[in-house]
Amino acid sequence: MVQKMLDKKFLGLTVAALLLLAACGGGGEEAAAPGESPATAEYFEVDPATAATVTGRISFEGQPPAAPPINMSAEPDCSKLHGGPVHPDVVAVGDDGSLQNVFVWIKTGLEGKAFEPPMESVQLAQKGCIYTPHVLAVQTNQNIQITNDDPLTHNVHPLPTVNREWNQSQTPGGAPIDYKFPRQEVMLPVKCNIHPWMRSYISVVDHPFFAVSGSDGSFSIAGIPPGTYTVEAVHEMFGTKEMSITLTDAGSATADFAFTAN
Repeated sequence: MVQKMLDKKFLGLTVAALLLLAACGGGGEEAAAPGESPATAEYFEVDPATAATVTGRISFEGQPPAAPPINMSAEPDCSKLHGGPVHPDVVAVGDDGSLQNVFVWIKTGLEGKAFEPPMESVQLAQKGCIYTPHVLAVQTNQNIQITNDDPLTHNVHPLPTVNREWNQSQTPGGAPIDYKFPRQEVMLPVKCNIHPWMRSYISVVDHPFFAVSGSDGSFSIAGIPPGTYTVEAVHEMFGTKEMSITLTDAGSATADFAFTAN
């Protein structure tokens, strides 16, 4: 009798532990919603002979907002990793008006097509108590590998609205965190609970046709099937811009966007 009671108690504790592990995100991959499983999808393949390209440049018009240095005084271990002031990447405007860290993607026109997730991982590093890159773009169910290159502990905390929220501490020299987001979500913020100025944005798209503008404001999206599309450019502070383009077989189009302060 006593043994049966102990067996039932052990079983109850085991079930409770498993439920707690599931609730805390014990795995590095979120379960897909019904109909989202990549294992059952029939993937669309673009004909290389007809694939088209969109290129463009993102610029800022007017006087950009001030970007004061990040105050790391409360964390001297972070401050000493830099030789001087560190400015945030929120308003990365070049002398020629080029705007960096703008996410550009095919917003509409690909409905009904499923695309196979890339096998290679995309890297998000924590270096000098800064997330690098500031804006990251991946395909749904593509692996993101997060590393801690600093001699101190960080905490990775995505704040999605469509995908599942999670957070995980990462010690110096600790193993990389691998994670896949199964649902499309643009400009998903990521923060560090320990260092409040650390912020990055991850855009998760269910196709491979996206880019992030570089230091010269330029971007390029290749391998697009011919068609008519809405191209959208998104900046964390300045909002969104979009335009319609039509791509012919093996054709190309230009999509330039100019942002202003709100």
